[in-house]
Amino acid sequence: ILQRKLSRILRVHFRQRRIASLGPDQSHRRMLVYKVLVDASVRAAIQNETDAKVSLAQAQQRAEKYALEIAADVSYPTVRILHRLLTRLWNELYDGVELSGIQRLKAVADGNEIVYVPCHRSHIDYLLLSYILYVQGFSLPHIAAGVNLNLPLVGGLLRRGGAFFLRRSFAGNPLYAAVFNAYLAEILQRGHALEYFVEGGRSRTGRLLPAKGGMLAMTIHAFLRDTQTPVVFVPIYFGYERLLEGRAFTSELAGGKKQKESVFALIKSLRTLREDYGQVYVNVGQPISLTAFLDDRKTDWRQLEVTTIRPDWLKPVVNDLGDQILRSINEAASVTPISLLATTLLATPRGCISRSEFEQQVNFYQILLQSAYEGTLVVVPNVNASELIEHGRRLGFIETHTDAIGPIVQIKPGQAAPMTYFRNNILHLLTLPALVAASLANNRFRTDSEIHRSVTLTFPFLQGELFLATDLDASSINNTLEALA
Repeated sequence: ILQRKLSRILRVHFRQRRIASLGPDQSHRRMLVYKVLVDASVRAAIQNETDAKVSLAQAQQRAEKYALEIAADVSYPTVRILHRLLTRLWNELYDGVELSGIQRLKAVADGNEIVYVPCHRSHIDYLLLSYILYVQGFSLPHIAAGVNLNLPLVGGLLRRGGAFFLRRSFAGNPLYAAVFNAYLAEILQRGHALEYFVEGGRSRTGRLLPAKGGMLAMTIHAFLRDTQTPVVFVPIYFGYERLLEGRAFTSELAGGKKQKESVFALIKSLRTLREDYGQVYVNVGQPISLTAFLDDRKTDWRQLEVTTIRPDWLKPVVNDLGDQILRSINEAASVTPISLLATTLLATPRGCISRSEFEQQVNFYQILLQSAYEGTLVVVPNVNASELIEHGRRLGFIETHTDAIGPIVQIKPGQAAPMTYFRNNILHLLTLPALVAASLANNRFRTDSEIHRSVTLTFPFLQGELFLATDLDASSINNTLEALA
């Protein structure tokens, strides 16, 4: 009896580890499309599509065309080839990838449906995250990608790597919306990991964009219709020191048109791969259990009937979840050396400072952040201020020269706007220290209660804008005061 019990326990354990590492069995793509097309909501949408001009057969063909346009086609031979190609790419582009917080993912990988929700800085994000998960032994996620990336050759490669494609808008096309909803529900029910960007697009400013609730609403609705497997959202923070799209972002912010994705543009961008892009910092945030979140926001959700039509009570829950995910991403920020460099130099009147003052200020920011966020998920690496100057020169952000006063560090012409992006990456971390400092700007002596009152009054105005932590209590203000001291 003991032998059979041990055998049963081990079978369950190893089956869970296999699913966490490889994902569920990859059924043939045609079978997945078939399951989508026989979904009740899709069949109803096909019926509604028929009229005097569109026959039932034509509506069915259109639905199948949509399903094939959307569906991923994961191929592990292709994944192994991509692994080798990406290994070479990372070695060519970056000095290294610093990964933190992977233990938080390992703690929820077994027995849960994982939905990765990273911040969106660059097209590199989804390639890098899939690469990290593959190397760390986790199953590859199915990644929501804009249909604009379904380019010749490139689209097929991405699709075999786990990408599924969606249109920017479903408005005016209920059949497409029904097919996509059914596809997402089928992916979730099969236990595949998912990945999408709640911001919708890439941030051009370095700050997080407000959440777009479309994918979140579809995910929650699919879970409510089949609650067998718990869903956990895993926030991911990406911190770059240079962006492949940096020049394009600067051009767009200056009024230029957004560059359209094309094979020609991709080939043209390959020449930038020889440049130096520093390091990448990746931090896994605190996972968010959907069940616990629903229990907190809608206590009676288990008793409510859920049909193919999305319930009205879901919208405020989706909005709250979007904000919580963005706050969780910010709470897992990694401070890059270039963000410290940018914060220091952009605070000077003309982007120019003496070398000794620069080193002193960088050390100040570093100690302040390490003290203020000790014991949190924020990662503040140890940075040598003198070496940072050479690092900034190598990446093309700054230049140095000597005048009558001594050695000078200065922003390189044309680099102030790109540096603003990296300063904005950590702006939220300096908000509370800045508010405390502002309360002392016009009066060098303040009582403890005066500082608390001043910060408490002004903090809410920035809280929603920068997706800061929900609660501001006396202990967080006191921690900041101690860090400044």
